Amino acid sequence: MNREALTQFLHREEQPAYRYKQALQAFCVEHQSSWESITPWPKALRERAAKAVPWDTLTLRLAQESMKQDAVKFLFACTDGVLIETVLMRHEDKRNTVCISSQAGCPMGCTFCATGAMGLTRNLTADELFEQVVQVARWLDTSSCHVTNVVYMGMGEPMHNYDAVMTSVRMLNEQGGFNLGARHISISTCGITPGIQKLAKEPEQVNLAISLHAAMPDIRTRIMPVNRAYPIDVLMRAVRTYVQKTNRRVMFEYLLLQNINDSEEDAQCLADLLSENPKLYHVNLIKYHDTQVYTASGRDRRTQFLSRLHKRGISATIRQSFGEDILAACGQLACLEPHH
Repeated sequence: MNREALTQFLHREEQPAYRYKQALQAFCVEHQSSWESITPWPKALRERAAKAVPWDTLTLRLAQESMKQDAVKFLFACTDGVLIETVLMRHEDKRNTVCISSQAGCPMGCTFCATGAMGLTRNLTADELFEQVVQVARWLDTSSCHVTNVVYMGMGEPMHNYDAVMTSVRMLNEQGGFNLGARHISISTCGITPGIQKLAKEPEQVNLAISLHAAMPDIRTRIMPVNRAYPIDVLMRAVRTYVQKTNRRVMFEYLLLQNINDSEEDAQCLADLLSENPKLYHVNLIKYHDTQVYTASGRDRRTQFLSRLHKRGISATIRQSFGEDILAACGQLACLEPHH
């Protein structure tokens, strides 16, 4: 729902302020799918609204479930025809995490990521960001489940669309609206330090995740061009400032690539980088999902890497993978049909 268009419509109609709240109640809380659902509104007003303001800003093209039934990938079309993808991850502990896209495509060019190979089409609006979550919540309603967490880890670099991202965070957090606690929301960045510095000043207690993927500068530059603009030492200064201001734990994402960033030296280098604050730094080790560029580190290699971090006192886990068979896992989003 385009909130600005709704506001303008109700202003033209000279409607009281509570009409807006009734619309948000139907859309955000009840997860209704049309103007007809706002029964407190007069029928004539509903009919005029349906002609003036589209109920949805996104059209669901496809919802595909993984074989394990632990992930669902949603393909949405924006009103201008631009396609984006969103992923629902179902955890064994009953959490339902929605991984949303902040941009259509991505400009960052990380060599291990299918989205990066697409390039950037455009930023998404705050309404488009928010509605990804609402539409997944609507889909979940059929199984009497609800959204428990939201991560900005889909297509795009959230810090390059900062204002829309933070507006959508506030929409998710809004009491009387979607009412999702800020601590259940995580924003990921490949290392855009001005965005990290801005986030440190925000009142919302959202979580920060850093897509690091290499602790050695030359390797990180090779696989993540962003390291030229924001080198590791600059990035870590921003992270340090963030932790000092917020006292919140920071997650570091680390995709393990065979013979690229998975050696003993790589593990020790990562431990050296994070040993300054082991209580507030946590590493998520991630299995590489084939985009035909690199080879995934084997299970034994991943376990060894984890063990080396633990021996150095670094908090770390191997992150569960979701939806690899439907091209919904980390680095696979590219608005492509999954293999059959």
